[in-house]
Amino acid sequence: MSIHKEGYKILIFGFIILLIINILVNIIWVDIELVRWAFIICSLMLYVFLLFFFRLPSRKLDPDPTLVYAPADGKVVVIEETMENEYFKDMRLQISVFMSPFNVHTNRYPVSGRIKYVGYHPGHNMVAWHPKSSELNERSTIVIETKAGTEILIRQVAGAVARRIVTYSKENQEVMQGDELGFIKFGSRVDVFLPVGTEVEVPILQLVKANKTIIAKI
Repeated sequence: MSIHKEGYKILIFGFIILLIINILVNIIWVDIELVRWAFIICSLMLYVFLLFFFRLPSRKLDPDPTLVYAPADGKVVVIEETMENEYFKDMRLQISVFMSPFNVHTNRYPVSGRIKYVGYHPGHNMVAWHPKSSELNERSTIVIETKAGTEILIRQVAGAVARRIVTYSKENQEVMQGDELGFIKFGSRVDVFLPVGTEVEVPILQLVKANKTIIAKI
């Protein structure tokens, strides 16, 4: 278990800010021990949560071109055929994984292949489980073409709490199933768009883990 690189700045600045606050509290309320201890305990709890949020567990897998793995930890909130309007502009099978603030928030490639498209779109911050969040919220879209020629779209969607999407993907980049594709800070969801008729391996509301749970077969 390690700390994700996206958390370094937040953890450093968070530590400095909490330290300054506690120093000021000790100066202002020097004679009120209960207040001082309350701030210390709350600061420790907040910092432990930040460490927990930016944790990066080691999860290796052997790539399999016939499988689609979950791109994120969380709960499956959508399994449906829907119109994908950004890249395919036709009907696709959408599987969406919602990440709460308590899930691991690194996102991983569900398949291996070549990056054909990367697009970022600013937008709203409605709750991530809202049906329209995939089209209206801040989002980043990645399309991977597998060696078999199948194109799979992954979309990182910001939620009501999330305020920054990080995407590492570059067009024409060769990527490996299970490697990191990005990170979303503080609550969000990841959509996967597959060809209609793809065999789904998970039911709605199932808890899944990136690099561990198979969500479909192609």
